[in-house]
Amino acid sequence: MECTDFEFSFRKVRITIQQEAFQGTILQQTFEVEYVVAYHQCPDCAKSFTANTWRAVVQVRQKVPHKRTFLYLEQLILKHSAHKDTINIREVKDGLDFFYSQRNHAEKFVDFLTSVAPVRSKKSQELISMDIHTSTKSYKFSFSIELVPICKDDLVALPIKLAKQIGNIAPLTICHRIGTTINLLDPNTLQTAEVSTPIYWRSPFSSLADVQELVEFVVMDLEPIGPQKSRWLLAEATVARASDLGVNDITYFTRTHLGNVLHAGDSVMGYQLTGSNFNNPNFEALEQSNTYSSSIPDVILVKKLYPRKKKSKSRNWRLKRMNKDEGELLPKKQDQERMERDFEMFLQDVEEDPEYRSGLALYKAEQAKRQKDKMEGLETASVAETEETEETEEGEEVPKIDMDELLNDFDELDVKDAEEEE
Repeated sequence: MECTDFEFSFRKVRITIQQEAFQGTILQQTFEVEYVVAYHQCPDCAKSFTANTWRAVVQVRQKVPHKRTFLYLEQLILKHSAHKDTINIREVKDGLDFFYSQRNHAEKFVDFLTSVAPVRSKKSQELISMDIHTSTKSYKFSFSIELVPICKDDLVALPIKLAKQIGNIAPLTICHRIGTTINLLDPNTLQTAEVSTPIYWRSPFSSLADVQELVEFVVMDLEPIGPQKSRWLLAEATVARASDLGVNDITYFTRTHLGNVLHAGDSVMGYQLTGSNFNNPNFEALEQSNTYSSSIPDVILVKKLYPRKKKSKSRNWRLKRMNKDEGELLPKKQDQERMERDFEMFLQDVEEDPEYRSGLALYKAEQAKRQKDKMEGLETASVAETEETEETEEGEEVPKIDMDELLNDFDELDVKDAEEEE
């Protein structure tokens, strides 16, 4: 068979062929071939846009009444691009679910979480299908990750035995940082201690009080007594509840680690132990102990309160957020308000604590509003609402972040932006 003619047009091909049927006899035929281009996705892309096609899921949970720890963990994930292999991120009660198309991607993410936070993991698998002829089996893998239920600025009552093992620290402490370990501080002596992940999960304990139970106090008198350790200075303070001013003359005398930032007349947030009932076995053991019962203070001060203006301008910095699926249950109005309140509290912690923000990626906010208009509905930068050089009513500046600490977001630097600037 021989092709004697070939014509090509849009989506059509005309072909003429010849073949000798008998001696001296040649058959010739011309026919048209019409073809259709069918576009399709590769298997990996098809799975990413189809529900219930994941092979592994990492379920991250923390049983606390706020989202501040997850907000901090989200920034660490974004900084190290640990979520690049996920096909979906779903927000659920008490945590997040990360879905993956491959098992090794999920295991890599579990290793990352273990390296940045005190967690414990548990693995399970479910048989999906099996070929009885080739003995080929298909599994779905689930990794359960549980974060310690202790957060920054929480009041912690340690078991007396554990407190002696980690440096003979006083059992009543403040959690000043959560890293790969739980970092605790005794505000009466400035002694610090660390509780490692294996030690904590061997005999877990919960916090005595969290940031939602903080009470506002006013400093009536402050006298530094030293020593100074890192960014803390030991001082003796006389404080009164802000709600008691003008009502009664009740004051409290306590020691604090905030001697270098507090002054007479400042507002400070703290935990009031006098008159409070705690359903905690470790605190009950302290009250019954002959050694520690007399050392329980009336008030424990945690952090200085900076009065901020209600109507404020935008910050000179911003944080990126992950694009998450809210799932079938959308947050209620009160839940949405609580999430916004938790996010604002997290932003204030970032501003006020240089050590806390040292591991985060902060970006300049010059083009944040422009990007929000162009990228609506996609992963956008969340710009907080406050003023760059915001001042309190007394004239004292609220802690702000230096421009040298901010990064340029190169995702925003495109040709259109350059033309608009010109």
